[in-house]
Amino acid sequence: MVDEIVRMLEENSDLEQAEKMSAYMQNKFKFAGIPKPKLKELIKPYIKDMAKKSLDWNLVFGLWKCELREAQYVALEYLQKHRKQLCPSDIDKLKMLITEKSWWETVDTIDAFVGDLVLQDNRLIDTMLQWAVSDNIWLRRVAIDYQQKYKDKTNEDILERIIVSNLGSDEFFINKAIGWSLRDYSKVKPEWVVRFLEKYGEQMDALSRKEASKYLG
Repeated sequence: MVDEIVRMLEENSDLEQAEKMSAYMQNKFKFAGIPKPKLKELIKPYIKDMAKKSLDWNLVFGLWKCELREAQYVALEYLQKHRKQLCPSDIDKLKMLITEKSWWETVDTIDAFVGDLVLQDNRLIDTMLQWAVSDNIWLRRVAIDYQQKYKDKTNEDILERIIVSNLGSDEFFINKAIGWSLRDYSKVKPEWVVRFLEKYGEQMDALSRKEASKYLG
Protein backbone atom coordinates (compact mmCIF):
# COMPACT_ATOMS: atom_id res chain seq x y z
CA MET A 1 0.00 0.00 0.00
CA VAL A 2 2.87 2.39 0.76
CA ASP A 3 4.33 1.94 -2.72
CA GLU A 4 0.91 2.44 -4.27
CA ILE A 5 0.40 5.71 -2.38
CA VAL A 6 3.85 6.98 -3.29
CA ARG A 7 3.20 6.23 -6.97
CA MET A 8 -0.03 8.18 -6.74
CA LEU A 9 1.81 11.13 -5.22
CA GLU A 10 4.47 11.03 -7.92
CA GLU A 11 1.88 10.78 -10.70
CA ASN A 12 0.16 13.90 -9.42
CA SER A 13 3.32 15.91 -8.81
CA ASP A 14 3.59 19.55 -9.80
CA LEU A 15 7.17 20.84 -9.92
CA GLU A 16 6.25 24.51 -9.65
CA GLN A 17 3.99 23.88 -6.66
CA ALA A 18 6.59 21.58 -5.12
CA GLU A 19 9.19 24.34 -5.15
CA LYS A 20 6.78 26.79 -3.53
CA MET A 21 5.71 24.32 -0.85
CA SER A 22 9.27 23.35 -0.08
CA ALA A 23 10.31 27.01 0.18
CA TYR A 24 7.44 27.66 2.61
CA MET A 25 8.83 24.89 4.82
CA GLN A 26 12.31 26.41 4.62
CA ASN A 27 13.40 23.74 2.11
CA LYS A 28 13.53 21.11 4.84
CA PHE A 29 11.47 18.58 2.86
CA LYS A 30 10.89 17.41 -0.68
CA PHE A 31 7.33 17.87 -1.89
CA ALA A 32 5.37 16.38 -4.75
CA GLY A 33 3.60 19.73 -4.98
CA ILE A 34 0.07 18.62 -4.10
CA PRO A 35 -1.91 21.24 -2.14
CA LYS A 36 -3.78 19.95 0.93
CA PRO A 37 -7.32 20.15 -0.59
CA LYS A 38 -6.28 18.18 -3.67
CA LEU A 39 -4.31 15.70 -1.54
CA LYS A 40 -7.38 15.02 0.60
CA GLU A 41 -9.38 14.23 -2.53
CA LEU A 42 -6.68 11.99 -3.97
CA ILE A 43 -6.28 9.92 -0.82
CA LYS A 44 -9.99 9.50 -0.08
CA PRO A 45 -10.28 6.05 -1.70
CA TYR A 46 -7.12 4.85 0.05
CA ILE A 47 -8.19 6.16 3.45
CA LYS A 48 -11.69 4.75 3.03
CA ASP A 49 -10.26 1.32 2.29
CA MET A 50 -7.67 1.46 5.08
CA ALA A 51 -10.21 2.75 7.63
CA LYS A 52 -12.02 -0.59 7.41
CA LYS A 53 -8.95 -2.37 8.80
CA SER A 54 -7.18 -2.27 12.15
CA LEU A 55 -4.49 0.29 12.79
CA ASP A 56 -1.31 -0.79 11.01
CA TRP A 57 1.78 0.92 12.40
CA ASN A 58 3.96 -0.61 9.69
CA LEU A 59 1.95 1.41 7.18
CA VAL A 60 2.42 4.58 9.23
CA PHE A 61 6.16 4.06 9.59
CA GLY A 62 6.47 3.14 5.93
CA LEU A 63 4.86 6.42 4.90
CA TRP A 64 6.99 8.30 7.41
CA LYS A 65 10.16 7.02 5.77
CA CYS A 66 9.15 8.34 2.35
CA GLU A 67 11.04 11.39 1.15
CA LEU A 68 7.91 13.12 -0.14
CA ARG A 69 6.41 15.27 2.60
CA GLU A 70 2.88 14.51 1.44
CA ALA A 71 3.45 10.89 2.50
CA GLN A 72 3.69 12.06 6.12
CA TYR A 73 0.43 13.97 5.65
CA VAL A 74 -1.22 10.76 4.43
CA ALA A 75 0.11 8.94 7.50
CA LEU A 76 -1.42 11.55 9.79
CA GLU A 77 -4.74 11.41 7.96
CA TYR A 78 -4.66 7.65 8.38
CA LEU A 79 -3.97 8.00 12.12
CA GLN A 80 -6.82 10.48 12.41
CA LYS A 81 -9.19 7.88 10.98
CA HIS A 82 -7.88 5.33 13.48
CA ARG A 83 -7.69 7.78 16.38
CA LYS A 84 -10.06 5.77 18.57
CA GLN A 85 -7.76 2.76 18.25
CA LEU A 86 -4.77 4.58 19.71
CA CYS A 87 -3.89 3.38 23.20
CA PRO A 88 -1.37 4.49 25.86
CA SER A 89 1.16 1.87 24.76
CA ASP A 90 1.41 3.76 21.45
CA ILE A 91 3.10 6.74 23.10
CA ASP A 92 6.60 5.66 22.04
CA LYS A 93 5.43 5.24 18.46
CA LEU A 94 4.05 8.76 18.47
CA LYS A 95 7.31 9.93 20.00
CA MET A 96 9.14 8.52 17.00
CA LEU A 97 6.87 10.46 14.63
CA ILE A 98 7.45 13.63 16.63
CA THR A 99 11.22 13.31 16.61
CA GLU A 100 11.67 12.11 13.02
CA LYS A 101 11.22 14.54 10.09
CA SER A 102 10.10 17.09 12.66
CA TRP A 103 8.45 20.36 11.82
CA TRP A 104 5.52 22.29 13.23
CA GLU A 105 2.85 21.13 10.77
CA THR A 106 3.22 17.45 11.65
CA VAL A 107 4.05 17.89 15.33
CA ASP A 108 1.01 20.08 15.94
CA THR A 109 -1.25 17.36 14.58
CA ILE A 110 0.37 14.65 16.67
CA ASP A 111 0.06 16.58 19.92
CA ALA A 112 -3.72 16.07 19.82
CA PHE A 113 -3.17 12.30 19.59
CA VAL A 114 -0.81 12.50 22.56
CA GLY A 115 -3.46 14.45 24.46
CA ASP A 116 -5.93 11.63 23.86
CA LEU A 117 -3.53 9.09 25.33
CA VAL A 118 -2.80 11.10 28.47
CA LEU A 119 -6.55 11.37 29.11
CA GLN A 120 -6.77 7.59 28.80
CA ASP A 121 -3.91 6.98 31.23
CA ASN A 122 -2.79 9.73 33.59
CA ARG A 123 0.42 7.85 34.27
CA LEU A 124 1.56 9.41 31.00
CA ILE A 125 1.67 12.75 32.78
CA ASP A 126 5.09 11.69 34.02
CA THR A 127 6.09 11.20 30.40
CA MET A 128 4.91 14.72 29.58
CA LEU A 129 6.97 16.12 32.44
CA GLN A 130 10.00 14.30 31.03
CA TRP A 131 9.32 15.58 27.53
CA ALA A 132 8.97 19.12 28.91
CA VAL A 133 12.69 19.19 29.74
CA SER A 134 13.89 17.14 26.77
CA ASP A 135 16.76 18.30 24.56
CA ASN A 136 14.33 17.84 21.67
CA ILE A 137 12.33 21.04 21.17
CA TRP A 138 9.47 19.20 19.47
CA LEU A 139 8.87 16.91 22.45
CA ARG A 140 8.89 20.01 24.64
CA ARG A 141 6.39 21.71 22.31
CA VAL A 142 4.03 18.73 22.54
CA ALA A 143 4.35 18.67 26.33
CA ILE A 144 3.40 22.35 26.45
CA ASP A 145 0.45 21.99 24.07
CA TYR A 146 -0.97 18.50 24.63
CA GLN A 147 -3.75 19.87 26.89
CA GLN A 148 -4.80 22.53 24.38
CA LYS A 149 -8.21 20.97 23.73
CA TYR A 150 -8.84 19.80 27.30
CA LYS A 151 -10.82 22.90 28.39
CA ASP A 152 -12.21 22.16 31.88
CA LYS A 153 -10.23 18.90 32.01
CA THR A 154 -6.96 20.84 32.03
CA ASN A 155 -4.58 19.91 34.82
CA GLU A 156 -3.53 23.40 35.86
CA ASP A 157 -0.69 22.28 38.12
CA ILE A 158 0.89 20.28 35.31
CA LEU A 159 0.34 23.06 32.79
CA GLU A 160 2.09 25.51 35.11
CA ARG A 161 4.99 23.15 35.84
CA ILE A 162 5.59 22.45 32.18
CA ILE A 163 5.43 26.07 31.09
CA VAL A 164 7.62 27.28 33.94
CA SER A 165 10.24 24.67 33.07
CA ASN A 166 10.41 26.23 29.59
CA LEU A 167 10.54 29.90 30.51
CA GLY A 168 13.69 31.70 29.41
CA SER A 169 13.91 29.77 26.14
CA ASP A 170 15.09 31.64 23.05
CA GLU A 171 13.45 29.04 20.81
CA PHE A 172 10.62 30.49 18.72
CA PHE A 173 8.61 27.27 18.60
CA ILE A 174 8.74 26.90 22.38
CA ASN A 175 7.76 30.49 23.11
CA LYS A 176 4.95 30.31 20.56
CA ALA A 177 3.65 27.10 22.14
CA ILE A 178 3.65 28.67 25.61
CA GLY A 179 1.61 31.58 24.32
CA TRP A 180 -0.83 29.34 22.46
CA SER A 181 -1.47 27.03 25.40
CA LEU A 182 -2.18 30.00 27.70
CA ARG A 183 -4.25 31.77 25.04
CA ASP A 184 -6.49 28.72 24.57
CA TYR A 185 -6.90 28.19 28.30
CA SER A 186 -7.80 31.85 28.72
CA LYS A 187 -11.05 31.05 26.87
CA VAL A 188 -11.90 28.64 29.70
CA LYS A 189 -10.35 30.25 32.78
CA PRO A 190 -9.17 33.77 31.98
CA GLU A 191 -8.61 34.55 35.66
CA TRP A 192 -6.11 31.68 35.93
CA VAL A 193 -4.16 32.95 32.94
CA VAL A 194 -4.20 36.50 34.32
CA ARG A 195 -2.74 35.24 37.61
CA PHE A 196 -0.14 33.24 35.69
CA LEU A 197 0.93 36.31 33.73
CA GLU A 198 1.09 38.38 36.91
CA LYS A 199 3.29 35.75 38.53
CA TYR A 200 5.59 34.86 35.64
CA GLY A 201 5.14 37.59 33.05
CA GLU A 202 8.54 39.17 33.59
CA GLN A 203 10.22 35.81 32.91
CA MET A 204 8.25 35.21 29.72
CA ASP A 205 9.31 36.00 26.18
CA ALA A 206 7.42 38.91 24.61
CA LEU A 207 5.92 36.55 22.00
CA SER A 208 4.51 34.28 24.72
CA ARG A 209 2.99 37.21 26.59
CA LYS A 210 1.47 38.62 23.40
CA GLU A 211 -0.16 35.32 22.44
CA ALA A 212 -1.31 34.57 25.99
CA SER A 213 -3.00 37.98 26.31
CA LYS A 214 -4.86 37.86 23.00
CA TYR A 215 -8.32 37.20 24.49
CA LEU A 216 -7.83 38.86 27.87
CA GLY A 217 -8.88 42.33 26.71
